[in-house]
Amino acid sequence: MKLRNAWSHFLTITLHKLIVMKLCFRVGLYRQGLLHDLSKYTPIEFLNGARYYQGDRSPNAAERMERGYSAAWLHHKGRNPHHYEYWIQVNQKTGEWEGVKMPLRYVLEMVCDRIAASKVYNRGSYTDRTPLDYYLRVNEKKRLHPETRALLEQLLTMLAEQGEDRTIAYMRQLLTCHRHRS
Repeated sequence: MKLRNAWSHFLTITLHKLIVMKLCFRVGLYRQGLLHDLSKYTPIEFLNGARYYQGDRSPNAAERMERGYSAAWLHHKGRNPHHYEYWIQVNQKTGEWEGVKMPLRYVLEMVCDRIAASKVYNRGSYTDRTPLDYYLRVNEKKRLHPETRALLEQLLTMLAEQGEDRTIAYMRQLLTCHRHRS
């Protein structure tokens, strides 16, 4: 592992974390904004991230290409409930893997995470449509719970069509209404 890659990886994940934190704070997710992706600084995630660092996409993809899996990703998704993969389990009746409906606060954090990742990895070519285009390209639909998928698609489409400020304001409104009902 090169020291330069370790430093670049540190800067990349820290920039990502700061953007997510700012977005989460705007939504009203203060605790989640502060705690977002802290596992990326643990040895299993950080050292693998530095080793496979590329700068323009997640190092987990390069680790997966070389090893057939990503130990960093397996660690990360099991500790961060803003990833839909955290919410996949076996249906006891059918024996099939299926998505579980994600709590609203984690769906909202997931949207903030996707915006931040798109900004960090796409730099100057980022538009508010970038997160939706990525979602459509990687075809995650079948693994998401139908209600989680519907909300995620609604928010990513709103971002693409109406912009970040309106989408964040709407997300804050959703969270406020949800908290008043609870």
